[in-house]
Amino acid sequence: MELTINKTRLSLVQGDITQSDTDAIVNAANPGLMGGGGVDGAIHRAGGPAILEECRQIRAERGRLPTGQAVITTGGKLRAKHVIHTVGPVWHGGDSGEAELLASAYRESLKLAVERALKTVSFPSISTGVYGYPVAPAAKVALQTVIDFLNRDESLGEVVFVLFDSTTCRAYETALQELAPGGK
Repeated sequence: MELTINKTRLSLVQGDITQSDTDAIVNAANPGLMGGGGVDGAIHRAGGPAILEECRQIRAERGRLPTGQAVITTGGKLRAKHVIHTVGPVWHGGDSGEAELLASAYRESLKLAVERALKTVSFPSISTGVYGYPVAPAAKVALQTVIDFLNRDESLGEVVFVLFDSTTCRAYETALQELAPGGK
């Protein structure tokens, strides 16, 4: 499923984000930036030690990465030249600012891509794995944030949501149809 917002193509695909050949892939990182489970572990394993080494340097300089913020490293052995690491919120029932923090994670990742003059970015579904954010509301926050950003900034050529399983992909398709009728 895809649509165009301003000059940017927004698309949803089911697949493995470590195989994306966009300029950058976004990692749903933990605050320690040291790799972990889920998409974070998969990106670190596929990209090799260069990613972890840059994460160590960032951590030494800045400390832990706050929720909703983003940093960028090499893509190591990945097809993507860069990995944008962002920390999404842990779900605490929805009344602890989770939506705002999740939106910030997407927005800060996009800002970093634009600052680095990247043209294409792939996102996973941030916070919907071990952090427990329910997929349907997370999809709405993610897509609305990206759509709002793309309505204000025309420098990106493509934003792809690479969703790991069919259930997550369907939730994002439903959310996109609600937010932007006319997508195909």
